[in-house]
Amino acid sequence: MEIPFTHHTLPNGLDVIVHEDHGTPIVAVNIWYRVGSKNEQPGLTGLAHLFEHLMFEGSAHHDDKYFAPLQEAGGQINGSTTADRTNYWEVVPTGALELALWLESDRMGFLLPAVTEDKFKTQREVVLNERRQVYENRPYGMASIALSQALYPPTHPYHWPTIGVPADLYAATLAEVHDFFRRYYHPGNASLAIAGDVDTDEVLRLAEQYFGDLPGRDLVDQRHPPIPATPEARVLLEDRVELPRLYLAWQSPGFFAPGDAELDLLAEILGGGKISRLYRGLVYERRIAVDVVAVQSSRQLAGTFQVVATAAPGCDLAELEAHIREEIARCAREEPAVDELERARTQVEAEFTYRLQTVGGFGGKSDQLNAYNTYCNNPGYFGEDLARYQRASGGALRAAATRWLDVPGVALSVVPVGERARALPESAVAEVS
Repeated sequence: MEIPFTHHTLPNGLDVIVHEDHGTPIVAVNIWYRVGSKNEQPGLTGLAHLFEHLMFEGSAHHDDKYFAPLQEAGGQINGSTTADRTNYWEVVPTGALELALWLESDRMGFLLPAVTEDKFKTQREVVLNERRQVYENRPYGMASIALSQALYPPTHPYHWPTIGVPADLYAATLAEVHDFFRRYYHPGNASLAIAGDVDTDEVLRLAEQYFGDLPGRDLVDQRHPPIPATPEARVLLEDRVELPRLYLAWQSPGFFAPGDAELDLLAEILGGGKISRLYRGLVYERRIAVDVVAVQSSRQLAGTFQVVATAAPGCDLAELEAHIREEIARCAREEPAVDELERARTQVEAEFTYRLQTVGGFGGKSDQLNAYNTYCNNPGYFGEDLARYQRASGGALRAAATRWLDVPGVALSVVPVGERARALPESAVAEVS
């Protein structure tokens, strides 16, 4: 499986990637900035995500809501921020391509004149309300923040949440916000992918027309701290939940690093669906859990391997932990059965195929081209990415389990308010910011 493309870099450093797909008269415009929460500093967090909001509030030559003109043209628009990157995309009828490019170029080159103190304060409140909705007031919502702060030391760029720490956002000044934008949001730190019913030569001409005059800047040094050793910690959170939930987490390889694909396959075998080992054993057979999932969450600097299980009524987290750790130890002792590995590979191959169904949006072909260009410096890495999974052997999965999971790791208990005794023994209360 491949995505044919043309790759061109403008003199100002902007990568332009074009993929032609004439199946329907639509075009996807997808831009990635090589900036996420990992580029922030302790005490000044949440700025990358804050700009995801500010970028939709108007720029110098369109000082109005970003959505209206594109939606009037029949387009779809969205964006997202992670620890490693920020992306924005539009899917529009082919005739609206120039409109999308003009709007994107204006906010890349001329956003700051429209970022006023009032807009900054308004969007800061929007972000803090989002944090309340997504994390603070959602059942088990603070677990991911607690895990990151337990797994990574305070100075590591994965310690703080992408949405930011409220005290940091309140302390940030408009001047600091502007400085952050100048440092990271420019052609040399961006990748533009355009996919759909287009002509490659015409797209390259339009990219030069709309982005070519924007000044290039020196590339920002990216932070690449080593993966810290997995700490051994037991922590607990009290939450407004009915059933206790257990999170077991370990440091693991980052995107495309040795062992990443193997742990991805191992997670599928352990907790990828209702026929996985843990779901079958804990939910169906022993009936001590109502759900269980395992996942290898890769990021640019490092990954996290997690097993998450919710206790069934009347069952305790210690029993869940014992059975999960027994299965993890088995993975380090024995190779998976041939049929288990093939099932996991088939699931991965299906997910790769699903990504080819659309030209735009989250995970579509334009998004894939930008992801590979950003993380691998090669938009055409699609086939090699899939090959990592096809090459992975049972012995390699066992070796990855031994290398990364043969330590206790971090155990987080989330228990109902006032019921700390239901957490794992010797768990300390997590301090979450």
